[in-house]
Amino acid sequence: MTPDADTVRLSHEILCTRIETLTTAMMGFWKSAHGWAPIEAAGLLSKSMLGWQASLSSTLRKWLHSSSNGDLILAWANLGALVEGQFKLFLSVWYNDYAADADAIRDRKGNLLDPDGCTLEPLRQFFVKRIWNVGDDWNPYVQHIQQRRNAIHAFNAREIGTFDEWKRDLRYHLSFVRDINGRLPYPDDIYMPRET
Repeated sequence: MTPDADTVRLSHEILCTRIETLTTAMMGFWKSAHGWAPIEAAGLLSKSMLGWQASLSSTLRKWLHSSSNGDLILAWANLGALVEGQFKLFLSVWYNDYAADADAIRDRKGNLLDPDGCTLEPLRQFFVKRIWNVGDDWNPYVQHIQQRRNAIHAFNAREIGTFDEWKRDLRYHLSFVRDINGRLPYPDDIYMPRET
């Protein structure tokens, strides 16, 4: 898997700005989906902390010039939270389809879990089973982010990679957000969030 051709040419600063702009526009649009989105989806989206996703996207540039292991762990956690947020946004927007799916995420008693109550692993598994096509190939990217960001929970040694590796995955993230955005149903092309 490679990032979109145009993301390879972007400086890291511009890349962060584009991720922030697109994420903020997406979250802002879906925060006020009442009136045209299904009632269940609009209700779920209105109570979600979409503004936090926008804020987390604005902090990515903070890690561009960091060098400590602690900063690297936080950089991975930042990116991981954004990936998880994109999953939750997607399933919240498509909530009626998700709720009716035989593979929807359930608790131990068999009760449906709303997307905002799910952790990254069951979300990733659901996307592998039900959302991504064979050619999408986002699973290795998400697993990589997940493994690195889980270092924040560990007391024992875990692989955290390098900032160069994190910056490479940052390029993938813009492509990932573009892909999620392109799968969401906007009422008209003029409402579709843009990154520039």
